[in-house]
Amino acid sequence: MLNIVLFGPPGAGKGTQSERLIERYGLIHLSTGDIFRYHLKNETELGKLAQTFMDQGHLVPDEVTINMLKDEVLKQSDPKGFIFDGFPRTNPQAHALDTLLKELNTSITVMLGLEVEEEELKARLTNRAISSGRADDADPEIIANRIAVYNRETAPVKEFYAAQDKYMAIDGIGTIDSITERLYSAIDSRK
Repeated sequence: MLNIVLFGPPGAGKGTQSERLIERYGLIHLSTGDIFRYHLKNETELGKLAQTFMDQGHLVPDEVTINMLKDEVLKQSDPKGFIFDGFPRTNPQAHALDTLLKELNTSITVMLGLEVEEEELKARLTNRAISSGRADDADPEIIANRIAVYNRETAPVKEFYAAQDKYMAIDGIGTIDSITERLYSAIDSRK
């Protein structure tokens, strides 16, 4: 099974590239944001539990998030693999994901880290705000904060996978097609 964590700061191109990887390799896209929205909207038990934390202004505990992911993984019959989008964001989440996948007799194949300089990220996010109307991408302060949070809290996860020899840095600068080809080459070298 091919299990990929597509990793990188806001604006690195994860959404664009994940669509191409899903199509080429037949992967199931697991977006924690989409999964959360589904559970909250449908008022599932996990959604109600998550809502209680959110109503108090707290982060949803990793255990709840992992249980949502597990629920989604178990819905799939004979998947070729998964691409994890927006998860893991912390080392405890990476440990929890490894534990979940081990229970399912699989593991992360590779973490692909799209590496893009901060000024380029800011330019991309500003352009995305114009083209897609995403208000969170229009405010330079919000952009700077999102990048700072990524650098402080999420970027250390690459060390977790590097220690397992599963992290591959991918140059995230260039045309969309050239970046896609770099990703394909990295994945094909791990299959």
